[in-house]
Amino acid sequence: MSSLATAPRRIGPRLRAAAAAGTRGARRSFSADRALGLLIGAVLALIAFVTTGGVNLAPNTWTEIAIVFAGAGLGIAALLLSAPGRIWGAAALLLFAALAALTTLSISWSVQPADSWVEANRTISYLAAFGGALALSRLIPMRWSALVGGIGIAATIVCGYALLVKVFPGTLDPSEVLGRLRAPFDYWNAVGLMAALGLPALLWAGSRRDGSGALRALAVPAIAVLVIALLLSYSRGALLVAVLGLALWFAIVPLRLRGALVLSVGAAGGAVGAAWAFATHAITHDQASLSSRIAAGHGFGLMLVLLLAFLTLAGFAAAAGMDRVEVAAQTRRRVGIALLAVIACLPFAGVAAMAASSRGLTGEVSHIWSSLTSTKGGVNDNASRLVQVSNSRGRYWSESLKVGEHALLKGSGAAGYGTARLRYSVDKRIAEHAHSYVFETFADFGLVGLALSAALLAAWAIAAGRAIGARNRLGSWLRWVRRQAARARNRASDGAGDSEGVRDAGGVDGVGVGSASAARAIVGGDEALVAERIGLLTLLVVVLTFGLHSMIDWTWFVPGVALPALVCAGWLAGRGPLARPTGLASPRPDLISGRGAAAALLAAVALVCAWTIWQPLRSANAADGAISALSRGDTRAALADARSAAARNPVDVEPLWDLSAIYGAIGDPGTAQAELARAVRLQPANPATWLQLGEYDLQLGRRREAIAVLQAALYLDPYSPEALSAAAQASAPVPAPVPAPSVGARARRHAR
Repeated sequence: MSSLATAPRRIGPRLRAAAAAGTRGARRSFSADRALGLLIGAVLALIAFVTTGGVNLAPNTWTEIAIVFAGAGLGIAALLLSAPGRIWGAAALLLFAALAALTTLSISWSVQPADSWVEANRTISYLAAFGGALALSRLIPMRWSALVGGIGIAATIVCGYALLVKVFPGTLDPSEVLGRLRAPFDYWNAVGLMAALGLPALLWAGSRRDGSGALRALAVPAIAVLVIALLLSYSRGALLVAVLGLALWFAIVPLRLRGALVLSVGAAGGAVGAAWAFATHAITHDQASLSSRIAAGHGFGLMLVLLLAFLTLAGFAAAAGMDRVEVAAQTRRRVGIALLAVIACLPFAGVAAMAASSRGLTGEVSHIWSSLTSTKGGVNDNASRLVQVSNSRGRYWSESLKVGEHALLKGSGAAGYGTARLRYSVDKRIAEHAHSYVFETFADFGLVGLALSAALLAAWAIAAGRAIGARNRLGSWLRWVRRQAARARNRASDGAGDSEGVRDAGGVDGVGVGSASAARAIVGGDEALVAERIGLLTLLVVVLTFGLHSMIDWTWFVPGVALPALVCAGWLAGRGPLARPTGLASPRPDLISGRGAAAALLAAVALVCAWTIWQPLRSANAADGAISALSRGDTRAALADARSAAARNPVDVEPLWDLSAIYGAIGDPGTAQAELARAVRLQPANPATWLQLGEYDLQLGRRREAIAVLQAALYLDPYSPEALSAAAQASAPVPAPVPAPSVGARARRHAR
């Protein structure tokens, strides 16, 4: 809000003209912010739909290449067009680049280098997204609201589509037989996390003092959509981080009364919608017939339309009420204190509930801890899991510790956990990830990876703290504490102390860490910068929500939820002090200079990275061509395509397996066996390569060689059913040959 908005009504012609010009500029700014916010939201939602769970090579490859070019383009623009000055967040960017370099270098020692290459490509694209957002915050720092709004738009689109799958199952996903919500990621926890990421952004959109009343009103039904998706995903981790994220938002953002109103209305509507779904068996239970899902989905859709229409009206009423009703400062302060007290009392309420249980406090804590860390835990796949503690994380984390201890410094290589765990696992279920960024990093990169990740986190925290004024906030709190101490010592100055205390602790909605008066003290009283700081605090909550969830799940590997958080993190790192925005240079800098050389180097690096990212997909396409050629009998083309696949991805064993199959089909078993042996030399720590060679030796009748090879496969994967079956077959005694009947016997048998 501009300071002109609070000017006296009787102003001169010049001031009136200036006020009108300022209003038109603000409207243009809002219009540009809305357009950019829609673009950001649409792009992030599109990435979520295209990349889904991050496991499909082709769509993920093209998305990663596009992100690399976009990030490099923004970096080049920042180099050539931004004003001179310090590069905020440079340390975090360099450490992120070091993490990407470590991921790439780990291909050389990885137990599964082909997977490490794919993971290196993903990390490079994440680096580009982080760096691009950092550059964007340097170029257009005043467009911060577009990013916050874009996060809310993307989350609403994705979660809205997830609900539409339940409304129109016959059209959108007729083969879905699970009750949990998992579209479009094909992973329910990612759906829940997307909702958790969008809630702070929508809470900001609905409670902000500036902006369109219609947009603030629409935040209410959007919150309901996210709450329904969050609950129907049955994701306990997402629900936990959503609650923690919202509690943090209320603790640090000075819009508590407005935010409480918006959240209460939206969350209440979401609870009603989720309750309806839980009560409908065909929507939330597994293995329901398609006809019953279609009928239930149509009823669910009608209920959603009516519910969202009502919530939209409620949102307009809430927005109008917030604009018209002015609550006294003392009342705002008291209610703000009450809200913070409720948040602070939640842990104590939990402790009291555990103490009142049949196990007692210590017994309940011990039970919860054992349930969380048990390597034999499991949980039902229905709505009751939302209140259950038992889980399978302990098994994955225990295995990751064993994998990391085997290579303490450098780990098993990027994405190596899924292969290396087989040596220590008694679980036959496939688990490609350790379900925790920390445990996965230790398994894949050892202590070096943990140290580098910790340094990156520290550098980013310093850069983000600089943007939100954390150091000034700490100083403000210390000054407030000193004033209160002085007031206690000197009762004679009680009135003055009260006035200062109210002025410092008050603000937009009252008390504490995010009070507007303290924020104005930090940014020099500029209302626009106060609003920006509130927006940046919201971005901080989004990042921390994702970070907390990544501690207990593998959502770091899902681009659709990782990229929104990385973009927010990059913006916070690159923004710098609020009072010192960078912006565009005037006049434009000389392109034939150090900046121009750096831009050219960045463009070259982007081209190299894009070519590198493309190679695994080229190899996979050539391998598919080889299989197609072999199926139509063109062995020459099949051999050429398989050799091309092996050359394009020299660390992948699947092209070698294809070559072996082709040589076997054309009657050259010696060369076929040699290709399988080559795969073993390429990936000696991968039990699959030994299994392929052992089975082929067994097929050729080389039982002694097969036994030795299969023993190596069982050493790396002791519970592999395929290896156990092949080893048993190779060790079985050879049946004695049945003597051929004599000619006379044949003749007598033929005569009978």
